[in-house]
Amino acid sequence: MKIHNKSSRPDNIVIRDNKKIEKCLEIQTQLPDFMKDYFIYLKGSVSVSSRLAYLEDILFFCHYLVESGELTNAKETKDITLEDFDNIKARDINLFLGEYCSRYYKEIRNTTMIFENNNRALARKKSSLSTLFKFLYRNEQLKENITDGFNPIKLPKPQPDAIKRLEIDEVAIMLEAVETGEGLTEREKIYWKKTKLRDKAILALFVTYGLRLNELRELNISSFNFSRGEFTIFRKRGKEVLMPINKTCEHVVLDYIEHERPSNESIQEEYKDALFLSLQKKRMTERAITSLVKKYTSISMSTSRDKGYSPHKLRATAATSLIQNGFTIYDVQNLLDHDNVTTTQLYAAHKKNVKRDIVKNFEWLDDENNDEEK
Repeated sequence: MKIHNKSSRPDNIVIRDNKKIEKCLEIQTQLPDFMKDYFIYLKGSVSVSSRLAYLEDILFFCHYLVESGELTNAKETKDITLEDFDNIKARDINLFLGEYCSRYYKEIRNTTMIFENNNRALARKKSSLSTLFKFLYRNEQLKENITDGFNPIKLPKPQPDAIKRLEIDEVAIMLEAVETGEGLTEREKIYWKKTKLRDKAILALFVTYGLRLNELRELNISSFNFSRGEFTIFRKRGKEVLMPINKTCEHVVLDYIEHERPSNESIQEEYKDALFLSLQKKRMTERAITSLVKKYTSISMSTSRDKGYSPHKLRATAATSLIQNGFTIYDVQNLLDHDNVTTTQLYAAHKKNVKRDIVKNFEWLDDENNDEEK
């Protein structure tokens, strides 16, 4: 695929989003024509990732309508009519979410697969359907707004103690492991010798900036301006953000580029600017990055590889470490790009023994006075 990119975004970001757009367009061909205005609404109001997620959920619902045969006579999802939708009641949606989606079966390659959705997944499907039915009502295509009758889906409130992250000493062990190879198996050491500088740079960026997996994966060499001491990342919803780079991260990234990353002559054109490359000299996949993070975090926690942490846990590690080192929740919110400060406050609750430390260091009487009173 070739692109004509006139934006400030690098080609890899444009290509990534374009692939999602292509998936959106392909799904739209399977959905009824009366949803056309809704497709235009999504295109202009939500991010590409959200647009794709909404369309996938709506197509899933339409497949359910066809397969159940209770609310439409259509044999294909595209043939569902607006009249069919106008006859759908809130109760039908509640049955779909609460009865069908929570546990359903599908025949895949002569095997019966059981699928289950937790409350978070059900809430997303409910949200997707709510936006569709609200739009069709506002667009004067449906007679009633049935969304007020959708059953609430209770989501478990995140608890600070349930947030998984590395302790500061475990971060040190992790970085030491990638430096020395300690804790790796003999087979792992074969690959470690070829990728240790790359892996060290990846881990350092994760625990310093709390980057999301895709934010790190899409980094390019051109993302970095070392003379200015900054680099560019692309957040969710296409936000472009300039980040200052500290000395540690500048050192590990340059060390990798100069001493381990393959020369440009040996790299395919589309990957020449990609920062983190696989041994096949292609941009690393999400799976590969997750695998290396789980490997080194498992070493730091002295556990099995499958019990290692995901990149998102390193994001939590960065947040709690910054707060424990005295940065405010608003500083951390800004760095990690949290939409709501209440998310950041969950990490602040991890600051251990804060009440004890405050009281201990705020004595009105010194020890001598206490002794005299005794």
